[in-house]
Formats: sequence, structure tokens, C-alpha cells
Amino acid sequence: MKSAPFHIKHAPVLETEITVPGDKSVSHRAIMLAALSNGVCKITNFLEGEDCLSTAAAFRQLGVTIEQPEPGTLVVYGTRGVLTAPQGPIDCGNSGTTMRLMSGILAAQSFTSELTGDASLQNRPMRRVVEPLTRMGAKIRTGGARDTPPLLIEGGPLQAITYRTPVASAQVKSAILLAGLFAEGVTTVIEPSPSRDHTERMLEYFLVKLETEHPKPTSPTKECRISLQGRQQIESRDFSVPGDISSAAFWLVAAAARPGSRLLIKNVGLNPTRTGIIGVLIRMGARLREVVEVVAQGEPCGVIDIKGGRLRGTVIAGDEIPNVIDEIPILAVAGALAEGETIIRDAKELRVKETDRIAAIASNLRLMGVPVEEFEDGMKITGGQKLKGAKLPSYGDHRIAMAFAIAGLHASGETVIEDTACVQTSYPGFESTLMDILQRNSMRQKRTPVISSLDSRRRRGKSSKK
Repeated sequence: MKSAPFHIKHAPVLETEITVPGDKSVSHRAIMLAALSNGVCKITNFLEGEDCLSTAAAFRQLGVTIEQPEPGTLVVYGTRGVLTAPQGPIDCGNSGTTMRLMSGILAAQSFTSELTGDASLQNRPMRRVVEPLTRMGAKIRTGGARDTPPLLIEGGPLQAITYRTPVASAQVKSAILLAGLFAEGVTTVIEPSPSRDHTERMLEYFLVKLETEHPKPTSPTKECRISLQGRQQIESRDFSVPGDISSAAFWLVAAAARPGSRLLIKNVGLNPTRTGIIGVLIRMGARLREVVEVVAQGEPCGVIDIKGGRLRGTVIAGDEIPNVIDEIPILAVAGALAEGETIIRDAKELRVKETDRIAAIASNLRLMGVPVEEFEDGMKITGGQKLKGAKLPSYGDHRIAMAFAIAGLHASGETVIEDTACVQTSYPGFESTLMDILQRNSMRQKRTPVISSLDSRRRRGKSSKK
């Protein structure tokens, strides 16, 4: 079902404080580990986007009791890793994370299950998880010629493996590690470079022992090795989800590319494997600083303070890509707003996301008057031109919809983003936050400078150390 389009006009200077919803990647994993634990877990600041709700619904279908005493809070009753055969196919909606990570869990259960999803998800290849899980002894059949869903999984005993992933992928690594929890022996995943490490951090928080070998600064290779002994019990613990930096990314670019803007984002996750966008924006000339205020449940969390200015083009490629893969749509918009060329390479994975994001980004930027050269694995964006408002499709992709809503704030005339229901998958409050920012800016003369919040934090921190 289609929702009302976003109608966006050129915005004034952004100057405000905001928070963002709970982290999507962390919310998925929190439910999964809580459901497999040995007791009751309370999850707070849970992201109630459609993708994460698909994960919750899937575990309910597998016999897990999940209560919601209040918005953003779940109480999950762990099953000690023993799930119940579902009555019918499990609908993962639009969530590739749900499908891929649950494949690893269901491969070890004592029943047959089927994972399906919406039209977009059923067009996304699953070979990268099917292949290693099959090597562990799983019996998985795919529904499409390109190893696309639905997935029919005949669960059973698994054996540990050592597996070298062809590309750095947190979803593939996580599926293998979750399957390894049920396998005999030690399961090891070797990545060509580190991918986001939420699964490892959360497993350790839930008292599962891991061995992790990161590359040394002088090492000629950037390989990362994670090992896990099978048959460990996940201990039940409460968990608070930090704010999602991938959601914060849209507002970071909105402020960074607008001279005179000032934005403070509070209570946001600052996991080093997720903050690649900060490094890219700083390289583009953004005046930005991050402050880690607390490390809770293994996840660093704090504030990001950013001042608007002029951006310059950059190159985003190589080992940096896994750390910014979800932020490429909004970084492409940043490239369009910057002076000079921005080149994105080694991002072929974007072709098989919710849509072909490379083609979608290139097409929408051209409609806004931005010269783009499209590559198989990325694009070259010539920035510096004034963006013009346009009627733009979302392609049913939440990150495309939100990225070009931000582009519309910097464009002349009106920008209309069509089919915005997809935004609900990851950021249900995006439109209301956008409207709130614009309304607050109309009352700037009555506001307290945003710097006061960050500086007061620092003053309190210094005084507490005396």
C-alpha cells in the first residue's frame, strides 16, 4: 500500500538538537539472542520499524513469548535455544537481516521451516549464507534460479567449520556464528576486512565466549578472524538499544552541507565499525566531533556535534565500503552538494539491496540536475551544481526515500518523494522529525544554542574527575 508522498521545499539553516530511533541492526540481534537465552530479557529503546517487527513476529511464530508493556520496550522469554515448529511459512517482510540471520538459527532446529518475504526480498540472492550453512550440514533449498527466497530449511545437527567469506559481510558472518552456537566444535569466520561487529559484541554481553583476532596496524593484511566454541548457553540479560547512526546519517549530511547550520544528535550509537560516515564527512571538510559518553552492553553511545559549511568531493572505496554500505545513498547526496567529484567504487553489493541502489541513486540525482557517471560497482558524481526540485520515485527503498528527502532540503523549488511507506521499515518517525526541525528553525530566535548541551556535558565530566 502506497503512502502520501513527501513534499519538500528548500529549507533554512538547521539549528537544533535531536535523537534518533533505536539501532535497527542491534534491535534485530537483541530479539534473536534474547529468544535463544535461558531466561527473561527486557529490551528497551527497541526500534519499532517494520523490519524489526518482522523479526519479533517470526520468533512469536516459533513459540517465543514476547510482550510489549510499553512502546519501545519488549520482554522476551528465552527458550534455551529450542524453538517450536512454525505453522506455515515465516514472513520476513522486507528484512534481509531477518532472513539471513534466522537461516543460521533455523538450520540447527529439529524441524523444517520456510522463510519468505515481500516481492523485493524474494528477489535478493541468498547464496552467500546458503553456501557456508550447507557446508555445516544444513539442508537448504532456494526458490529462485539465483538462489533467491523462499528458503526451505530442513534443520538438524551441524558441524563447525572454518569459513573465509569472499567479502566482508556482517549478515553472512552473523548467520555462521549463530549456527555455530549449535554446532559441534569451534566455528571460525575469516573476513577480508572487519565488518560491523554488533553480533560479536552482543554475544559477549550475553556471556558467550569468543576469540577475535584483528589485524595489527603493521600487518599487510586486514583479515579479521572470529572463533566461537559451539554448545554455549546464552545467558538472559536486559539490553538497551542505542540510537541508530544510519538514521542519524541523514541529518548529519543535511547540516554538514548547509553553512551556518548547527546540529547536535544525542544518545546515538558510536560503534567504530559503524562510524565510517563520520570519517567520510570529515574528509569532505565537515566540521564534526563525536563524544562517547558511555559504553553500555558493549556498545559505545554518545553525541555528535556538527557545524555546517562547504563540502568537497572525495573517493569512497575499498575496505571503507563495508563500514558505510547503508550510508552510500546519503553520501551520494553529500557528493552532489560538495564541490568537485565524488567517486564511489567497490560497492557492487548495492545492486542487490532493497532495490538496485546504484541505478536508483544515479537516476534521481540526474533528475535533480546532477551529472552522474554510473559504474557496475559505483558511480562518479560531479558536485557543485545547484540542485533543482523534482518528482522522484523511492523505488520502494527506505534509504533512497530519506536520502532524497534531504536532497530536497537543498534544492530549489519543490521536491516530491513518491511511495514513502517504505520509510517505516527503518525510521518510523522520519517525517515527523523533518517537520519538527523545520518548525523549530522558524522559532530560532527563542532557542538555546545547541552547543550549550555538549559543553555542559563536558564541564560536568571534568568536574566529576576532580
